[in-house]
Amino acid sequence: MSQKPIVSPAEAASWVKDGMTITTSGFVASQMPEALNKALEKSFLETGHPRDLTLFYAAAQGNRDGSGADHFAHEGMLRRVIGGHYNMAPELGKLIIANKLEAYNLPQGTLSQLFRDIAAHKLGTLTHVGLNTFADPRVEGGKLNEITKEDIVEVVSVLGEERLLYKAQKVDIAFIRGSIADENGNVSLQHECCTNEATAIAQAARNSGGKVVVQVEKVVQSGSVDPKLVKIPGIYVDAIVVCEDKEDHAQCQGCEYDGSMTGDFRIPLGSLEYPRMSAKKIIGRRAAMELEPDKVVNLGIGIPEYISMVANEEGIGDYMTLTVEAGPVGGVPQGGPKFGGSVNVEAILDQPYQFDFYDGGGVDLAFLGLAQADKEGNINVSKFGPRIAGCGGFVNITQNAKKVFFCGTFTAGGFKSHVEDGRLVVDQEGREQKMIHTVEQITFSGKYAVKTGQPVMYITERAVFELRPDGVYLTEIAPGIDLKTQVLDLMGFTPRMEAGGPKLMDARIFSDGLMGLKK
Repeated sequence: MSQKPIVSPAEAASWVKDGMTITTSGFVASQMPEALNKALEKSFLETGHPRDLTLFYAAAQGNRDGSGADHFAHEGMLRRVIGGHYNMAPELGKLIIANKLEAYNLPQGTLSQLFRDIAAHKLGTLTHVGLNTFADPRVEGGKLNEITKEDIVEVVSVLGEERLLYKAQKVDIAFIRGSIADENGNVSLQHECCTNEATAIAQAARNSGGKVVVQVEKVVQSGSVDPKLVKIPGIYVDAIVVCEDKEDHAQCQGCEYDGSMTGDFRIPLGSLEYPRMSAKKIIGRRAAMELEPDKVVNLGIGIPEYISMVANEEGIGDYMTLTVEAGPVGGVPQGGPKFGGSVNVEAILDQPYQFDFYDGGGVDLAFLGLAQADKEGNINVSKFGPRIAGCGGFVNITQNAKKVFFCGTFTAGGFKSHVEDGRLVVDQEGREQKMIHTVEQITFSGKYAVKTGQPVMYITERAVFELRPDGVYLTEIAPGIDLKTQVLDLMGFTPRMEAGGPKLMDARIFSDGLMGLKK
């Protein structure tokens, strides 16, 4: 095999021509080829080219600091974007809301799988994922603004079953982040906390007749990278960029390298900090009561992270195997810019394989965020007025888990509370109601959950709800909370209740010290 050229970020950026479709790797603040992204942005700002690009990516990319997908957030640089999540690239979201480019939000897991299907020259990805949600063309088709007209998702019938076809896209160039490359372009991802869909992206670009550029830490002699660690073979690679700025090649943006997320070493879990009593910990405690031994669990970002903290504090962290959609299996999932990685990880899968497992019902218990819920049991976490968050892996995970739990505070925007004498005290109510009549966008379909018989629970700091075939039931209320003024009056619909009303939430949730869940 011939040696691959080592080029500068600027030279690689010059390969991107007007009108091309570009895909980039990344998951939140990790595995982003920042040197390449910056060079492309610099070229556009200085010359006005490349312009009218289509940006096509699977997961959230960015840290809300101008990194990741926000390098493309300049009017005229993009004609279209197809992505799984936008909350970490707020400037790109503003352009979408202002109708400055066509934009789609589709399930992250399905997009990661779509790269594999593009590589195989399939028509697209055929799946049940997204049925009855905003990704369904009978609802919104994933379109995010008024100027987005083309249907890139289609409803089809196969063997009498209804499915969605996410149509294949041609990939002209891929910017991917790796760890070590040898002179022949064989690339490892050994220092990345997740490998995502890097292999599938490279295959998709190569088989589309496009180019593949990989940003790495360093280049070593041919044949000196352990073949078991190679995730991107040299036959897929057109050029290598050696990143000279460590900040542009940080394992996670703004963070020091953590070998416990790559298997370099393990840390004692006793060294992890446990959260103080708060509304979020209350939710985490109530949710942790739903954990069962020997189950596969997925935790979303935000409040669900507290479930992992509570489980380890209670000594039941080993009762379950926690997984993250980016690929980690086992260990303790991390939050913030490290979301996507897990401390003391046991295995790191490619993201498409992780979602194959998720889509087939491999997750026993899924705990995800609760931003808006409505009378039908629908959940919205993807779009709020002028702000586009995106669905990420939410649709894949919640639609297919054997049991799903939505976790969040009862109101949002300035909500404050404390616990006193085993009772929850609301110091300041949130400005925004979360339990509303109709959600702005259907990220999770209550109708589909009822149809498939999926158990669904909604857990807040003051009340617990369940979705049943005849509606949403209020089943539990926190001690110290008034049913009428602090629950029912703050909802956009009236929940069903069994005779006698909701029972009190477990008193252990609101007491100091351990709950004794291990017993």
